[in-house]
Amino acid sequence: MSVIAAVRKYYRDPDYFHNISKLAIPIIIQQFAFAGLNMLGVVMVGQKGETSVAAVGFAGQIAFLLQLVHFGIISGAAMFTAQFWGRNDVPNLRRVLGLCLMFAISASLVFFALAQFIPAEILGIYTKDAAVIRLGTDYIRIYSWVFLFVAITFSFALVMRSTGDVKTPTTISVGALTVSTFLSYSLIFGKFGFPELGINGAAVAAVVSRALECVALLIVTYAKKSPAAASLRELTNFDSAFAVRVIKPMLPVMLNELFWALGITTYNAIYGRMGTESFAAMSIVATIEQMAFVIFIGISNATSVLVGNRIGAGKEDEAHLYAGRSLGLGIVGGVTMGLLLQLVKAPILSLYNVSPEVISNASHVINIITFFIWMRVNNMTIVVGILRAGGDTRFSLFLDGIIIWLVGVPMAYLGANVWGLPVYFVYLCAMSEEATKWILGIRRYLSRKWIHNLAAQV
Repeated sequence: MSVIAAVRKYYRDPDYFHNISKLAIPIIIQQFAFAGLNMLGVVMVGQKGETSVAAVGFAGQIAFLLQLVHFGIISGAAMFTAQFWGRNDVPNLRRVLGLCLMFAISASLVFFALAQFIPAEILGIYTKDAAVIRLGTDYIRIYSWVFLFVAITFSFALVMRSTGDVKTPTTISVGALTVSTFLSYSLIFGKFGFPELGINGAAVAAVVSRALECVALLIVTYAKKSPAAASLRELTNFDSAFAVRVIKPMLPVMLNELFWALGITTYNAIYGRMGTESFAAMSIVATIEQMAFVIFIGISNATSVLVGNRIGAGKEDEAHLYAGRSLGLGIVGGVTMGLLLQLVKAPILSLYNVSPEVISNASHVINIITFFIWMRVNNMTIVVGILRAGGDTRFSLFLDGIIIWLVGVPMAYLGANVWGLPVYFVYLCAMSEEATKWILGIRRYLSRKWIHNLAAQV
């Protein structure tokens, strides 16, 4: 049998494509709206100069850390919610939602306190530029009110997606992002009768839109009697034994995201210490990168639900097959996206009102992304869509939360502080992490050791 015939046979399953598209497309739409409007927001901030871009980027590191802590909590809970839904076990699904809310809200309160009381000290980790710290401090004190809403929104959206309802949270999220973009433009530049607040206007817009999103999602959830529409009694109706059984496999996921987030923010501290121009370039590239990953975020999250549902239903061979098909799609899609980045990078970078040095650095970084994006897509699918869905959280912690510290961070540090390389070559040094993860992750997928039926154990 030829290679082409073997590939056709492997993908000859209309149910896979129907199920993956049904779940992935709404997530892709949401991510596309988020990434596109976020890029537009950075373009608007960029009109105020690279100091403003860097200030928002550095301040955003606090929000980024919390986002990944939330993602660890929520994706850890998703291992159970997807498998419980596969068994039609709604009471336990709602108990897990209660635990998820408890952890997510607690994390938000900690980060809110940090942003309110010691923002300058935190920003000082990344840069010594006094102007950047001053702008960033004012921005994050306003923006941090968002933290109080996203913990609730993300937790309820998780359960809705685990039960197959991705359209509701997606529609509401896209609406909130649209409101945020309109308010950002109005408040940054003082349009439509609004005051001109500069970059603080973007922070105010985010708080208003996220509050509206949270309220709207709760109203719709309970109005349509979603499986996530739990009463307070149902959310808290668990004993310590149940909590321990759920938290034990969740904990490595939360630690995974915490360690990985600290690794990523260490990368950004390294870039920031190389100068405001270097970090501004990386901030611009980050928004372009978000756009490049929207399709693959949808596929990896859809894979997680499908794989988790099938493991919970006892269909382990089908779970392994679905996971493998998603990895194949990631390789083809990643290579295609890398080529597309080369076609669009020049017109996109021309939108930013920054120095030629910033544009040049950003262009070189995009060249490196082109060669590694397929590998990074596979790594995301392995960690989020396969290992966590299968309950293999300890190996996921090692792969995603430890390798970054053993390989990526030391290489980036050497590149910047010992070898004195420019920021794009420092970024290339950091990509050694992705290559290591891919080799180990593919081996783990092939071994099938990642498949664990958690729902049957609770």
